[in-house]
Amino acid sequence: MRLFLLFIAVPLIEIALFVQIGGAIGLFATLAIVIGTAILGSVLVRSQGIAVLSQLQNSMSELRDPTEPLVHGAMILFSGALLLTPGFFTDAIGFALMVPAVRRAVFQFASKRVKGQSFEYGTPPNDNSTVIDVEFEEVDPPTGPSGWTRH
Repeated sequence: MRLFLLFIAVPLIEIALFVQIGGAIGLFATLAIVIGTAILGSVLVRSQGIAVLSQLQNSMSELRDPTEPLVHGAMILFSGALLLTPGFFTDAIGFALMVPAVRRAVFQFASKRVKGQSFEYGTPPNDNSTVIDVEFEEVDPPTGPSGWTRH
């Protein structure tokens, strides 16, 4: 029900803002703002996305939990979609999600309400696990055609 109300409320808010702002500053200025925010949003998404991708790579290489950089990346992707969507309300939310402090606050708010499964890198096997010790010998690949193919 909340999602349904959101899908009804957001377009109504956008229409009201378009009418109010368009009446105050005119059609062409309103369109210029909408196009400008889309361009600025795509530039911000790219720069913020590269920074978060670097953080994600660092957390993976240092064997740290990558949850926070992944969530930041998802929020940046979502904010990019909001910034490309024509509208002042969605632009305000999109620009807010571009601020790292806002993303951290959203992450902390959501992490208190969402129960997640955790994992660890390089954990030793359980005591109940079976270890199979094998020996192997490398074989040079055949130089001619395979016996499984026809000539």
